[in-house]
Amino acid sequence: MTAPAGTDPLAGLRVLVTGGASGLGLATARHFAARGARVAVLDRTPLADADDSASLAAVVADVTDDASVGRAVAAAVEELGGLDVLVNNAGIGAQGRVEDNPDDEWHRVLDVNVVGLVRVTRAALPALRTSGRGAIVNTCSIAATAGLPDRALYSASKGAVLSLTRAMAADLVREGVRVNCVSPGTADTPWIGRLLDAAPDPAAERAALEARQPHGRLVSADEVAGAVAYLASPASSSTTGVSLAVDGGMDALRLRPVGAS
Repeated sequence: MTAPAGTDPLAGLRVLVTGGASGLGLATARHFAARGARVAVLDRTPLADADDSASLAAVVADVTDDASVGRAVAAAVEELGGLDVLVNNAGIGAQGRVEDNPDDEWHRVLDVNVVGLVRVTRAALPALRTSGRGAIVNTCSIAATAGLPDRALYSASKGAVLSLTRAMAADLVREGVRVNCVSPGTADTPWIGRLLDAAPDPAAERAALEARQPHGRLVSADEVAGAVAYLASPASSSTTGVSLAVDGGMDALRLRPVGAS
């Protein structure tokens, strides 16, 4: 099913974005809504901005609670009149080497970042299967493929998201549901902002994070939202099982140091 000529292919899509009350999720929800999609956000906290509350439907759930996820997804599907796109964006960060986090923290992060994605997808699949243009976009990370210091737990969770994306794509392609993921580099999000605020020298830490990305700056939330929209669009109907990097070349490029001959 394609949009009529001259209309935005996202217009009229029914979209659910998890973790949609802030950061990358909110930017993504706003992007879809601005292009004519009908959008619901699922988050533990309500939308803070009155303009967002006017343009986005909101359901409250904790992705670690299967019952609340089921109720929230059902409410979103009813509100939207169906579901065409699921954006699995809800996630949490973690710092430290492999020995730095106790078992409880490993279980907590994996429960949100991996099993939480499974819970929401499981609840949404019946509606996505009947869409005729069903698409799932998972928020992965450069940490899934590049070894980053002090990110062992977070990297493990995002490596699982990458593998799960490909496995889901293989399982669902013949049912008419595409599955892809977007892999941001270091993005200018509230979580990164909190890390910078806690650093001994926030300006130096920001400069270091910017310098490790070849284009020399943090990735913007709007850039990630645009990539999610591309993967979700019916215009990308032959794209499935793909990880789309939005990282300023961090994963793929190997530039010489500035000033090297």
